[in-house]
Formats: sequence, structure tokens, C-alpha cells
Amino acid sequence: MSERDVAAKADAVREALAERESVLIAFSGGVDSSVVAALAHEALGDDAVACTAKSETLPDAELDDAKRVAEEIGIEHLTVEFSELDNPDFVANDDDRCYHCRTMRLGRMYEAARDRGIEAVCDGTNASDPGEGHRPGLRAVEELEVLSPLLAHDITKAEVRAIADDYDLSVADKPSMACLSSRIPTGLEVTEERLSRVERAETILRTWGFEQFRVRDHDGLARIEVAPEELDRALDADFVRAARDHLKDAGFDHVTLDLHGYRTGSVSPAAEAEADADAGDDDLLVDDVFAQDYPMRK
Repeated sequence: MSERDVAAKADAVREALAERESVLIAFSGGVDSSVVAALAHEALGDDAVACTAKSETLPDAELDDAKRVAEEIGIEHLTVEFSELDNPDFVANDDDRCYHCRTMRLGRMYEAARDRGIEAVCDGTNASDPGEGHRPGLRAVEELEVLSPLLAHDITKAEVRAIADDYDLSVADKPSMACLSSRIPTGLEVTEERLSRVERAETILRTWGFEQFRVRDHDGLARIEVAPEELDRALDADFVRAARDHLKDAGFDHVTLDLHGYRTGSVSPAAEAEADADAGDDDLLVDDVFAQDYPMRK
């Protein structure tokens, strides 16, 4: 895809948004929603508003980043609050957890839009998302009839990043950051205690400068995943000591490093089967995380 083609797609999104009286963008501060916010702000000015929903699953650092990026764009930024933990279906943490979360989050966006007299709610779903395995949250987007301008104009993830570069957005190369509940294995209840210790644990990795990482919570066992290119740093003796001490202080009983490295959806069996089918590893629920047989040297 040439730069001219990407620019034409961005122009088409701006023109489509300009036909709306007003829009509220479900805004995480990631690259997708930031590009939608930038295009909407350019098309509608003050009639475009970015909105971030604060809950237990959103790290404080991500909320701070969303505020910063909204200011960078120049768009008005609202913060609303809700709790996924009020929904037993979400707490149960089955394969449809993201559907329940997205339904609640977008429902809160619609409430904020109605309060402001805003016509439409947009999100940052792009054309690459539907093909990326198990994505139950997309069902909520469809059911609630949320506008997805990037998807509607066939803008892929790579093209989103190219548009972000054109706008000189600081998040153009920001790695994906799923909500904290994605760190808890399917079938293990999502609780405030588990979310809090994951957030505290990931703060230490962020402090050490890691960029693509997760701390998975296997009911008290912390499984650290980092990108393969960052693995050497994770094996540094000083980091090992710091991670062990800080994660135990955060409430974990055991601290481990996953030598497979960072993998999207590695605690969700359905997601793993679809998104990582070629990895050859079956994902494990929390009650059998140690059940695999490993070859032993004789």
C-alpha cells in the first residue's frame, strides 16, 4: 500500500466523520483510538470528544497516557467510571469475558454521549482486527452499532501506524496493551486483588524499560512474558532480584520467567488456539498449569 493510498483512506475517514454532527470516541490512548481521535478532531473540531472509561482493569499509567495523548491531539478528553466487577459474567472469566467488558464499557460511552447530546460513538477497531483470532469484544461493537471508521475504510494496523506517523503522534509505535484482566487465566475469577497485584508487578517491568510484556497471574504464581528481543535484559541478575522481590511484595507467592516470551492471549485457550495455532502448545488453565510432562535428562 503506497503512502498516497493510505493518505486517501485517511481523507475518506475525515470526510465521513465530517458528515456527522458530533462524535464521541472510545479512547484508550492506544494508536488506533488516537488516530480516530486525531481524524475526528480535524474533521469536527470541538464537536469531537475523546472519552476514556476508568475501571479496575485499566492501569493508572494507561489512563495518564490517554490524558497526555488527548492533550497532544488537542481534543477534549472526558473520563467516566464503571466497574466490570459488578458483572458476574465478567468476573467468571469465561471465553466471552471481553464481550461482557466491551458491552459495559461501550454502554458507558453511550451514556456519556447522551449526556453531552453527542450523535454517535466511534471506536478504534481496524481492518486487521477481525482476522486476529478469538475477538468476542467485536461482537459487542456490532451489537451496539458502534461506528468503526478505520474498519469501514479498510485501514489495517500497519496503515494506522503510518497515519499516526503522519500526525506525528507519540503513540505511533506503541505496543498493544490489553486490559489487566487479560493476564488472568480463563476460568479463574477476576478479582480486584488479582488485578492490583498484576498492575503493581507490571509497573516494575515498565520501570526497567521493557516495552512489550505481560505478567500473567496463575493464582499467586507470576509468569513474566517479555518480547524475545528483550529476553536478555530479563535474564540480567539485577533485574531477576528486583522482579523477585517486588513481585513478592506485590502479593505473588512465586515468580517465573516464561522462556517462550510474550504471546498474545497466552492464558486464553480459545484465543491461543486461533491466534497462535502454529505454536504447537496447548494453553493451560490455572488448575493444571504444572501438568505438562517435560523431558528429563537421564
